[in-house]
Amino acid sequence: QVQLVESGGGMVQAGDSLRLSCAASARSNYVMAWFRQAPGKERELVATINWSGANTYYADSVKGRFTISRDNAKNMVYLQMNSLKPEDTAVYYCAACRSGSGVYYTRESYDYWGQGTQVTVSS
Repeated sequence: QVQLVESGGGMVQAGDSLRLSCAASARSNYVMAWFRQAPGKERELVATINWSGANTYYADSVKGRFTISRDNAKNMVYLQMNSLKPEDTAVYYCAACRSGSGVYYTRESYDYWGQGTQVTVSS
């Protein structure tokens, strides 16, 4: 069992940056991901990273603006978000998949979830 706790959300203006952090309760070789869910919309995948950090995946909507990374020594996963847009407004969730490799696109593939952190981007 792994507990995930997100932090770093907030309210910013368009064009600003934020860095989200996800603290895991234990070291794991899991694939980690960030999802987001806007009001009235489905939860969508934002980015994933494999256990070594060598392989990443980004949704088209964030490619070139967001960067996912991890520090396995600290049991941390990060999401650096630059050039934020109002459409990035959502609750952002950290998730872990017990596999160490591969890209998993659906929320059903992930075994552990954090409680979420709100990101609000005003125009």
